Amino acid sequence: MEYIATELQGLFVIEPKVISDERGYFLEVWKKEEFEKHVGKVDFIQDNESKSSYGVLRGLHYQKGDSSQAKLVRVVKGKVLDVAVDMRRSSPTFGKYVAVELSEENKRQLFVPRGFAHGFLVLSPEAIFNYKVDNGYSPQDEVCIRWNDETLGIKWPIEYDKIITSPKDLKGKSLNEVEGF
Repeated sequence: MEYIATELQGLFVIEPKVISDERGYFLEVWKKEEFEKHVGKVDFIQDNESKSSYGVLRGLHYQKGDSSQAKLVRVVKGKVLDVAVDMRRSSPTFGKYVAVELSEENKRQLFVPRGFAHGFLVLSPEAIFNYKVDNGYSPQDEVCIRWNDETLGIKWPIEYDKIITSPKDLKGKSLNEVEGF
């Protein structure tokens, strides 16, 4: 696997080595020793999966304090635009984001460290999205930032009136209203 550092410290795009032939393909999705060599020690405790249809936007979410989570995300089926926002107030890149296309074709992964908000937009008819987390879900510590916050200025690649999101995400706050790390 190739670990590609982004302009946001601690955020990595991971390109797997895919071995393909007439039967299909094989790849290593996660290898602890190699991951720790490039990224550092992360104790993943849970794997999650979601299925969503075209235009579904999940996010931008993070958990604060002791409940914060690191995530290793990937798409098994379909295609998404995956976004991570630096929420570390002491970081020179606070409020900046990285957007990466993750798909079943490119098989990329994104490592999102603690201190980042995360979300994704489905660009294919449907997408199955997998992610590992290093901490459990804590609803009382969850924070939601508006996906269309003007301060962030995320360039979502479909028209806003075609975006489908949850009532919770519709109530997201602006970057300036939430606490960071």
